[in-house]
Amino acid sequence: MAESTPHAWRAADEYLSDLLVGHDPALEAALAAQRKAGMPDIEVAPVAGKLLNLLVRMSGARRVLEIGTLGGYSTIWMARAVGEQGRVVTIEAEQDNADIARASIDAAGVGDRVEIRVGRGEDVLPTLVGGFDLVFIDADKESNTLYLDWAARLGHPGTVIVLDNVGRDGEIVNDATDDTKVIGTRDGLRMLGEDPRFDATALQTVGVKGWDGVALALVV
Repeated sequence: MAESTPHAWRAADEYLSDLLVGHDPALEAALAAQRKAGMPDIEVAPVAGKLLNLLVRMSGARRVLEIGTLGGYSTIWMARAVGEQGRVVTIEAEQDNADIARASIDAAGVGDRVEIRVGRGEDVLPTLVGGFDLVFIDADKESNTLYLDWAARLGHPGTVIVLDNVGRDGEIVNDATDDTKVIGTRDGLRMLGEDPRFDATALQTVGVKGWDGVALALVV
């Protein structure tokens, strides 16, 4: 039996990605542009991008909200899934990131499906029109409860919510943590468990992004 180590997690993740995701020039170009611009290596893994794509398609989502664009990698995955009549609204706090994302999204051939709104989520979210079918939250963890509240308010019964990075290397069980990202993650998970607007679960993950996880919820 293989030993459970970060090296083994990465090898297994890369095997699954090669087998089930494959080579994708547009997505790889988006990642290359992100790296060249010096953005942090915090985009979703390829298998997670494919999961987002499948969730959009499985749920029949046509209006998608993404909180946290970064270089547009996950945006491209979801824009492909909404179809020609679908739309993705994605929020990015940094103009430079948004500019890189815009170029990569356009180069991937889905620019007409994507609206990038530049600004902090707390400022942009109140300006949006509701009716989103799926919301992907992958931004500053300290604001998770704010983003979840707006996801419910801008969604409808049956809206799918995906909250990324909920594993935090297992630190979510540490009641004494002073890490603001972990505290924000714990607060978001507690909200998903206690707020009657949500029905949720969460899964731990290991792979190229280390030990992490994702929460999935429905607006009820």
